Amino acid sequence: MAVKGPTPEQLRDVAESLGMSVTDDEVQFFVDQMAGSVAAYGMIDEMPDYLPEVKYPRATGYRPDHNENPYNAWYWKCSVKGKSRGPLAGKTIALKDNVCLAGVPMMNGASTLEGYVPNLDATIVTRILDAGGEITGKATCEYFCLSGGSHTSAPAAVVNPRKDGHSAGGSSSGSAALLAAGEVDMASGGDQGGSIRIPASYSGVYGLKPTHGLVPYTGIMPIESTIDHHGPMTNSVADNALMLEVIAGEDGLDPRQYRVKKSKYTKALTGECRGLKIAVVGEGFGRPNSQADVDASVRAAADRLRSLGADVTEVSIPMHLMGPAIWTPIALEGLQWQMMQGNGLGMNWKGVYATSLLDHHANWRDRANELSLSLKISMLTGEYFTTHYRGHFYAKCQNLGRRLTETYDAALADADLLLMPTLPIKATPLPKADAPGEEVLRRAFEMLGNTCPFDVTGHPAMSVPCGMTDGLPIGMMLIGKKYDESAIYRAAHAFEQSGDWTTM
Repeated sequence: MAVKGPTPEQLRDVAESLGMSVTDDEVQFFVDQMAGSVAAYGMIDEMPDYLPEVKYPRATGYRPDHNENPYNAWYWKCSVKGKSRGPLAGKTIALKDNVCLAGVPMMNGASTLEGYVPNLDATIVTRILDAGGEITGKATCEYFCLSGGSHTSAPAAVVNPRKDGHSAGGSSSGSAALLAAGEVDMASGGDQGGSIRIPASYSGVYGLKPTHGLVPYTGIMPIESTIDHHGPMTNSVADNALMLEVIAGEDGLDPRQYRVKKSKYTKALTGECRGLKIAVVGEGFGRPNSQADVDASVRAAADRLRSLGADVTEVSIPMHLMGPAIWTPIALEGLQWQMMQGNGLGMNWKGVYATSLLDHHANWRDRANELSLSLKISMLTGEYFTTHYRGHFYAKCQNLGRRLTETYDAALADADLLLMPTLPIKATPLPKADAPGEEVLRRAFEMLGNTCPFDVTGHPAMSVPCGMTDGLPIGMMLIGKKYDESAIYRAAHAFEQSGDWTTM
């Protein structure tokens, strides 16, 4: 692009937008004084960008039709292979479609991003291919990942393979549906409010939100850096631990990562949990929208862990009920500042910037009416409170987030894991095309109560299928100390080996 300095009219508009009153002489003075800076921008424009190497060749692939995509779970299909040997050799992996895969279209569930083709591979892509895995496509996700239901993705809702007409959960909706349908061995998911664990619970798969920063977010479209997480979704605990071993660890490019502690997670898969201390959090049950069978199933799962030798006790964490309120300003003001006004990336952090994504995503302003209802209400709320309250509540909630973290840490000082329902409810029917806006929004956000607090605190948390009623799965959530994913895997594996969750 050719870099041009502002005309006097353009500079006057900029000044007025900043609350400055300028005379004609002052406008010309500033235009003249900007010449040196404009020249520097021109020099940068002529330099090549500096992005990570794309190591493996690939074809673009194709967008499957409905006959090949009955659950609308695929956005794009392809075959990208890396090394011939490695821990993921023979495994097929779907990427959530907010992950950059060079040369393969990326839509992030949003009509306004359609047509974008990344020119870089996310760090997790390179790690998967280095480990011998085959990336077989991009999984549909919700409109810029702003829904816990699977009804907001463009162009169509993702259907739960377990029960027709029901939500697969969001925002990693396609990832969960492809696993539940048996179409891939592994999938990646993103989680800012529960978007790995919600679809895992609704669809009956294993989904781990790792400790914040354990898995590098480099090359993945952010929502809000302090709550961005990416992790594995699978049909078994063993595959989940194996995938995390491959994608975890510092890459030197993601400021979310600080003193990361990576482990050999597959060593935790002993099939037993004797002596493991598990605290059942009372406030995770009996929420206003809790379903009795969900609470009962999760309590039965806790009893099963006790019968397997775990030391299971009850604990009260009253502040857990404040977690969703603390999460709300961080998520809404943060996403509006970084993902939308910041053109998908924002500023003030060091790392890899996908400038091509920034350029393409900035076009949302010309097509804002197309944005999903769940995104619109999030943007409007975030913009209102940032504009009228100066970001005060975002800042205060970051402070309160430390207190929330300390509260969970205090409970974990006497326990290895916390336990509660992943969600208070089972998968709900998908809203019909003519559903009222109130229903569309309710189905997007009604299930977040237990999941979103741990995005604020950064603790690792996993949804483990633990039962099924009316043909719909129920999830148990295990929460561990930071960087102690191994304790979660140990308990989850023992529970998995104890019986078939679909008949519990």
